[in-house]
Parts: sequence; structure tokens; C-alpha cells
Amino acid sequence: MMQGDSSSLNSSRGNIATQKWKIFQQRYQKLLDDVTPYLAGRWIGAAILAVIFLARIFLLKGWYIVTYALGIYHLNLFIAFLSPKIDPAIIDYEDDAGPELPTRANEEFRPFIRRLPEFKFWYSVTKSTVIATVCTFFDCFNIPVFWPILVMYFITLFCITMKRQIKHMIKYRYLPFTHGKPKYQGLNDSGKGGMEVREL
Repeated sequence: MMQGDSSSLNSSRGNIATQKWKIFQQRYQKLLDDVTPYLAGRWIGAAILAVIFLARIFLLKGWYIVTYALGIYHLNLFIAFLSPKIDPAIIDYEDDAGPELPTRANEEFRPFIRRLPEFKFWYSVTKSTVIATVCTFFDCFNIPVFWPILVMYFITLFCITMKRQIKHMIKYRYLPFTHGKPKYQGLNDSGKGGMEVREL
């Protein structure tokens, strides 16, 4: 009888913990949904977190390997942000209806679709910066390294990666930005006959 009461109590505690976790997830998702429209505010917050992290590294004079790992991760995110969702090196856009920016004025408007959307880019940058800042509170992550070599290696890697990305953009004639969809105005809007095309 006591065994049945004990298992029932454990099951009840498990259900309560599961419910609380679901409530937390819902509130967390609602918070993310609420901040989604505030693009500038989100990135200002991410920049402030990055400054706080770098200030801790500068003042503590350690955790350089954490900084290097964070920089490499942010670089990979940035490259994914600049890359198209469908790589034109694999799929021929001329025969495929995939996302592509027009190369001539009379082509149909096709917005640039990123491999990593802006919100996910911001979220990953913010989350990784918070995790890296938390790591600076634990000495086990303070692995002694000669930081100038890490800086030079990161700069070299950044230049090589960006050079490759720019060559890729030039080769396949795309820009990682959507310039705006053409907006057509009729007689009532422009006061003239015919149609007038404007950029949003």
C-alpha cells in the first residue's frame, strides 16, 4: 500500500514538473514572439551583451579560448546569414524556380531567401554570447593559450572565408539583400495616365 502511495506521489511530482516546464516554454516563446518586430532593439541588446563579454575578457585577462570559439561560431553564423538557402553551385537557378534576385530590371521580383534567417541569426548570436559569458565564471574553461596567435589565426580565417563568400556572390550574381519589391501606382496615385513603378 505504501509502495502504491509512493509511486503515485512520484508520478504527481513528475506531472507538476512537466506542466511547469511547458508553462516556462510557452512564456519563453511568447517573449521571443514579442521581441521579433524590434529588429534594431534586438541587435542593440546583442551588441551590449558582446561588449559586456569582451569587457570581462579584457579585465580578467583570460578565457581566450572561449573568445576564439565564440568568434568562430559567430563567423559561421554570419556566413550562413549571407548565403542563399539553395546553393546555386548545386542547383542551376536558370532551370529551377528557387529563390534568386533578378539580374535585369524586367525580370520577375524574387526576394533573397537566406540559409539562416535574420531572427535565428540574432537568437544564436545572443544565446552563444550569454553562454560564453557564463563560461567566464568557471576556471575550468580558462585554458592557457598564447592569445596573439589566436587573434592572427582568426583574422586570417575571417579574410579567407569572406573572400570565398564574395567570390561566390560575384560568380553566381546575387546580393544577400532584397532591395525592395516594385510598387505599381495607377492614375489615382500618380495623377498621370498609365502605370508608374516605384521601389518600396
